[in-house]
Amino acid sequence: MQTTWLTGAEWFAVLRIGLGLWWLESWRHKDKKTWFTGGGITWAAGIAAKHRWPVVRTGFDRIVRPRPRLMAYVVAYAELALGLGLIVGLLTPIALVAGLLLNLIYLVLMIHDWAEQGQNLMMALISAVGFCALCWQSWSLDAAWGLFL
Repeated sequence: MQTTWLTGAEWFAVLRIGLGLWWLESWRHKDKKTWFTGGGITWAAGIAAKHRWPVVRTGFDRIVRPRPRLMAYVVAYAELALGLGLIVGLLTPIALVAGLLLNLIYLVLMIHDWAEQGQNLMMALISAVGFCALCWQSWSLDAAWGLFL
């Protein structure tokens, strides 16, 4: 597909890179000192404790609460890895699916706070569109190395 300035595949690469920059900003704006000393998980625990769905409370209590430091690192460095992977186009389909899942987790945890949901829904939509459009076909290490053809 040819458009005014770029091909369709190049426009989808722009979308992928933009999503990567968004993930990188999610990582960058975290107060790392507070986050890694338990602040982020403590905040999430307060939200999970009042969640309207028991499965969210139970899942948080079984998976996250026993490992607050580990989970803080997992969340922060997942955002960093997603951002860098999408920007350079490395393992892009895996990054898109992982990002979609992370956004859905954020969406479910914060279901009562609609101020946060626009960002999560938009990022999830971009991940789904990028995956279906094979957005790693242009301007990516995946394309350069012949991965995921």
